[in-house]
Amino acid sequence: MYYSGGGYLIYILISLPALLLGLWAQAKIKSAFSKYSAVRTSTGLTGAEVARKMLDQNGLHDVQVQQVGGNLTDHYDPASRTLRLSQGVYNSNSVAAAGVAAHESGHAVQHKESYGPLKIRSLMVPSVQIGSWLGPIIFMVGLLFQSQNLSLIGLILFSATALFALVTLPVEFNASNRAKAWLSDSGVVYMSEMEGVNKVLDAAALTYVAGALQSLSTLLYYVFLFMGRSSSRD
Repeated sequence: MYYSGGGYLIYILISLPALLLGLWAQAKIKSAFSKYSAVRTSTGLTGAEVARKMLDQNGLHDVQVQQVGGNLTDHYDPASRTLRLSQGVYNSNSVAAAGVAAHESGHAVQHKESYGPLKIRSLMVPSVQIGSWLGPIIFMVGLLFQSQNLSLIGLILFSATALFALVTLPVEFNASNRAKAWLSDSGVVYMSEMEGVNKVLDAAALTYVAGALQSLSTLLYYVFLFMGRSSSRD
């Protein structure tokens, strides 16, 4: 097949930088979270209390704050209007917990304000859930049976995944900026403690950048295979 041999080398060359960035980003967020999970905030508020305070100050009294299992599994669910915090954030009064809790609360505020990129991302979820797994299958089947149209359909389906990763970037950056501003202005975190908040949230943002680059590099490789197959038919 066209994509064997040299094609795999191209895949490595295209994907390796994004893969290395992803590994570095994961190590960075784990290191930052671990370090600042051991630093207690001066106010002593837990992550759950920080989230509740930020939500209430933004008029989101109906948004529930719940504990969820796992590590760094914190997220806001717009469908049920529930903010879920992992145990290491929910019960912790650390600088890291305050930053993560405020970040997730920032998503709830985005939802309330109908923040544009968040609305776009939410609309894309169904297509991404399908395209992320079905797209590559259809694409490879198209290559196997030398069906350019089928490969193109798979390519288009998977491209939604890359687009979703790109749209996610402003959503996450904006939530972090809201968290930093609110934590500083509200006095929940003292200025001397904001360095830790910034490092934790900036490290988390880097993981989304790495994820977007990984999606784009995979899409680029698929385009490379598609164009190569197309040219070989001419």
